[in-house]
Order: sequence, then C-alpha cells, then structure tokens
Amino acid sequence: MGWFNYYGLCIIAIIMIPNVIFAVVKKDGFTNNYKNKAVEVLEQIGRYACFVLMIFNIPYTYLGFWFDYALAVYLSVNGALCFIYVLFWIICWNKNGKLKALSLSIIPTVIFLFSGVILADIPLIAFAILFGVNHILLSYKNL
Repeated sequence: MGWFNYYGLCIIAIIMIPNVIFAVVKKDGFTNNYKNKAVEVLEQIGRYACFVLMIFNIPYTYLGFWFDYALAVYLSVNGALCFIYVLFWIICWNKNGKLKALSLSIIPTVIFLFSGVILADIPLIAFAILFGVNHILLSYKNL
C-alpha cells in the first residue's frame, strides 16, 4: 500500500454514512449535556486525525502490513466491524441509552485502533486511543 489507503477511505465512508443520514434526518437528534471543553476538543482532534491517518499513510510513521495475509485480516475484521456498526445504527435508530451510546462509540474506536495495529501505524494508534477515551467518555456522560 502506498501513501493513499483506498480501503481506509471506504471504511471511513461506510462509518460516516449513517452519521450523515442521522444529522440530515434528525437535525435536533443530539444534545451535548456534558460540557467539558477539553474532552470535546481532544475527541475532535483524535477523530479528524484518525480520519486522515486511515486514508493517508504518512511515510516513516507506519510499517504497513507486517505479516502474511494481513490485508485479508484487515479487510475481514474491518468489514465485519463496519457491518456491526451500521447494524447498531439501524437497531438503535430511534432509541437512546447505553447500548446505542457505547456501541456507536466503541466500534469506531476499535476500527481505528485495529487498523493502526495491523498497519503498524504509530500515529494512528496514538490518535485512536485519544479519540476512543474521549469519545466513549462523552457518549457515556451524555446518557
């Protein structure tokens, strides 16, 4: 894989589709009740850094797939996680609660973290952890 990760772009597109649909259909669908500016900023930094690092491989910061059949594992696991993520969006569309909040925050975190590990992408791993901790915290506190 070169500097551009087409698979990562597809993964980001898949996990963004239900979010965009939700934002268009339910304009007032989310209210942030947990007012912690530092957590919000760190979550956004982590989120957008993960988006960029899933799509663009920065030279000298990642090793690429480090074992045989890693691409197959990468696509299989991320495909399953994306399917589960979209499935949870469908199941929890009109619901609120722990299942929706935690599943829709943990699954993308796992996608980013798994991708970072399998690509041996140190910045992606670091930003996935930053994103995950803050995103899960925000989701939990907003229940």
